[in-house]
Amino acid sequence: MKKIILLVLAIAFTFSGCEKDDICDADTITTPRLVISFYDINNPSELKSVTDLTIIGEGKTEGITFNESTLVNGSTVSIPLKIDADATSFSFILNYGNSDTALVNEDELKLNYSRENVFVSRACGFKTEFTLDPITPYVHTDAAVADEKWIQYIAVKNSTIDNENETHLEIYF
Repeated sequence: MKKIILLVLAIAFTFSGCEKDDICDADTITTPRLVISFYDINNPSELKSVTDLTIIGEGKTEGITFNESTLVNGSTVSIPLKIDADATSFSFILNYGNSDTALVNEDELKLNYSRENVFVSRACGFKTEFTLDPITPYVHTDAAVADEKWIQYIAVKNSTIDNENETHLEIYF
């Protein structure tokens, strides 16, 4: 009987030192990106596909070109916001790389927001959630070369950016 008790105690002590693996599951939601959907200004209920749209973050020399193969779908993109600042600026360049430079058009978009760090887990750490400023969520300007804005209207669909499952901004052009 003493041997069985000793065996049970030995097994109990052996497994009591084990810890759960601290691996952040790939399906765990981390800091979300801003989801933007594009709409036809002439038919506002219709999503509009964008081709050859390049988005360049402020201070960067290269951007992300969204074309048919890299869009979430033909009319939606997701872009990251800065987690260490309360504003992020982007250049939205339509028809980027087109040989006819008259078709290339650049607009600037500065997004204003507040940030909140939320604890996810020991393995994943913190994520940052954003809330667009209720008074001035964005500032939309033409690029340095004034050629009229290609973005004609911007609507805030959801000012709380805590996941990537819904559209946050709608851009009409």
